[in-house]
Amino acid sequence: MADDAGEGEQYGLLLYYKYASVPDLDELVSFYQSNCSSLGLLGRVRVAPHGVNVTVGGKLSSLEKHIEAVKARTLFEGTDFKLASSHQPLNDRVAKECGFTSLSVRIVDELVTFSSHPLLKSPNISNAGRHLSAVEFHSVLESAGKILEESGNDNEGLVLLDARNLYETRIGKFQSPDVETLDPEIRQYSDLHSWIDDNADRLQGKNILMYCTGGIRCEMASAYIRGKGTGFENVFQQVDAGTYVCELCQKHGKGGPLVSAVEDGIPEESLQQIDLKTHPCPRGIGFGSPRKLRILCLHGFRQNASSFKGRTASLAKKIKNIAELIYVDGPHELPFIYQPPVADQACDSESSAVQRSPPRENCKKKLAWLVSPECCVGSGKTEWIVADGPFDLLQYQQQTGGSDISLAHLKKVFSQDGPFDGILGFSQGAAMATLACAHQDKFKGEMNFRFAVLCSGYLPKIAEISHGTINCPSLHIFGSDHGKDRQISNTASKDLATYFEEGSSVIIQHDSGHIIPTRSPYIDQIKDFLHRFI
Repeated sequence: MADDAGEGEQYGLLLYYKYASVPDLDELVSFYQSNCSSLGLLGRVRVAPHGVNVTVGGKLSSLEKHIEAVKARTLFEGTDFKLASSHQPLNDRVAKECGFTSLSVRIVDELVTFSSHPLLKSPNISNAGRHLSAVEFHSVLESAGKILEESGNDNEGLVLLDARNLYETRIGKFQSPDVETLDPEIRQYSDLHSWIDDNADRLQGKNILMYCTGGIRCEMASAYIRGKGTGFENVFQQVDAGTYVCELCQKHGKGGPLVSAVEDGIPEESLQQIDLKTHPCPRGIGFGSPRKLRILCLHGFRQNASSFKGRTASLAKKIKNIAELIYVDGPHELPFIYQPPVADQACDSESSAVQRSPPRENCKKKLAWLVSPECCVGSGKTEWIVADGPFDLLQYQQQTGGSDISLAHLKKVFSQDGPFDGILGFSQGAAMATLACAHQDKFKGEMNFRFAVLCSGYLPKIAEISHGTINCPSLHIFGSDHGKDRQISNTASKDLATYFEEGSSVIIQHDSGHIIPTRSPYIDQIKDFLHRFI
């Protein structure tokens, strides 16, 4: 954060959003850049055709000036500004973790990513649920009172829906006697629409009370629920937490003064106290500091997790701020193959071939996801086998066995080491990742992920998949027509993309060999794809 604040200058945080049609995106971006820079505000501003989402910090006096400037624009009439005093970050490291080291003003397609699936249209925000103040929200929970009575519905169908992610709900959640609380237990907000679809029967015909953190996520989610039609009309959302702070923040001098709940008509028992010993604040929570994506990485044929980790070290380093790569070994162990020199091939002496074969010591296991039906795997032996011929560029087309074992292996990995946001596969690993994508419905709940990155990929011949039927956002990275990939042909990788639903795939073609490129512009395109899921 800015380090020129005066000794006694109060510091603060400001959050607000506004859904409205923006007539001139560039003009609004210029306003934010000029206004925030002149006031020394840092943080994040997102501008979309349908509104803005703002989280900035700075001197309290500067934040108040910013609010006045925004209020002067008719576009922001009725905006709810959430301003709170706070301590300035202790050091640069803390500031970086909180996302307040610079000012970022960007034009985006969506203010919040409701779904990572490109084919799912965003709901009509004008159809969002009815807004309740904090007082009204607690009053409804206490007595299922006046708001629902006005709608003409009974109180027996009241449910409380928490629209936050798993990390936020760990801190605490609303609980009320005789009211069912629904916690979707999602890792990311963009997973919520799937939960709503899968649990529509628990919501239909009910009066639904929703809450999140700042309100913007409830706007989109409540509109999505109401858009389902008959039986989903009665959705209410909390939009204002007022000046309430918990007792622990009050005790340690954080936030503003504690408002008496009883005086404002809110029952004291509805305010849940949080024990920080049993509910520690998890890493990654905080404005501007989203958690990293967890991506499961599948190596290529005759590789292993360790060697693939080494080969992708540059990629891991360049995306380390947005993603964590987790590597796993394939289940099929392969024999070591020795391609003898030309001189050896002309010699009939078995002893000569053995004497000139590579050493056995310190040989790392060679593993695979798919193998040829006649291949001897899983023996655990480390002897070298002389190849029966020259290297076959099309050998991957004969590797059609072992997929059932590999899918079961991946299910176990997801159970023990998951969950994962995405899956990345290289060469044969990409073929295996494709099978996982194609079987997502079959393994729902056991092997869930939201996207796939397929590098030098191809469709395994064992797959009975029709063009355009795989429903999973995917990034395809492979060599161009003039590239130097001699392992997997450009046409095989290009054809693989056509098996995914139209509009759900992104293609990056590079001019290098059998690698994952990490130089510009390719790394920037990779990052752009991953940012869609953060």
